[in-house]
Amino acid sequence: MERRTFLRNSSTIGAATILSGTVGWAITRPARPFVPEKHNFKLKYAPHFGMFRYNAGDDLLDQIQFMADVGFRAMEDNGMKDRDVSMQEKIASKMASLSMEMGVFVAHEIFWTEPNLTSGNKELLEKFLKEIKESVEVAKRVNATWMTVVPGHVDLRKEIGYQTSNVVNALKRAAEILEPHNLVMVLEPLNFRDHPGLFLNKIPQAFQICQAVNSSSCKILDDLYHQQVHEGNLIPNIDLAWDEIAYFQMGDNPGRKEPTTGEINYKNVFKHIHDKGYTGILGMEHGNSKEGKEGELAVINAYAEVDSF
Repeated sequence: MERRTFLRNSSTIGAATILSGTVGWAITRPARPFVPEKHNFKLKYAPHFGMFRYNAGDDLLDQIQFMADVGFRAMEDNGMKDRDVSMQEKIASKMASLSMEMGVFVAHEIFWTEPNLTSGNKELLEKFLKEIKESVEVAKRVNATWMTVVPGHVDLRKEIGYQTSNVVNALKRAAEILEPHNLVMVLEPLNFRDHPGLFLNKIPQAFQICQAVNSSSCKILDDLYHQQVHEGNLIPNIDLAWDEIAYFQMGDNPGRKEPTTGEINYKNVFKHIHDKGYTGILGMEHGNSKEGKEGELAVINAYAEVDSF
């Protein structure tokens, strides 16, 4: 065989060997995690940590990335205040890099079984105001605007008028702390079935209190799940209380799972909110109706369905 022919054949064999090795490596390399298509949601639906952990893993920053990858533009975390400062900063940095907005976190200890703000007790009031001051620093750190406030349990030894006055006075004091920072506490009425005995349970009641406080730093968190359980009439109450509503949360009823799993026509409700010009956040404060990866994908698909108006 001529030397030129030998070299040409050798080069062909070598290239084939390299190509074969490359192809083999490509076939056996670990597959990238599956990510569903990215949706262009009309409204800012905000998942929470744990909602997509089967698809995204346990790492919180990876979960935020997954939320953004599928189209969510916001995230909320009730427990943000209890996280380490370093983690708060990492979460804020990750969300900023993805142009995501931070939703609510819980601003203070909630008294589920005994009165606090309703009682007029000065020590409990000072405790609440101290926690609001602490929450200002958390809000700054994580780029949040809204924080959840729940006035706590009724005081069975006082008439409702006195309790309301005590709550209004406490919220006025808190608003004075928040106003210079352009932060907003959002009052969340909770239903009697899941949280019996709480003072604040209806949208008209929250509206009356916000009107009395008369501050841009005291508004309503309208959780549509709670209101469907307690009073229904979702769209009319949205309209009547509109000037005082700053934030929404949702879950279907019964079950408190994603939209389309219960009785609420969320497509109509979301269209109504959208048509009114709402540009704020809607927190996905509910569970998943199904377990595992498929259940998480079902949540995403449910929001794509109800957002298709």
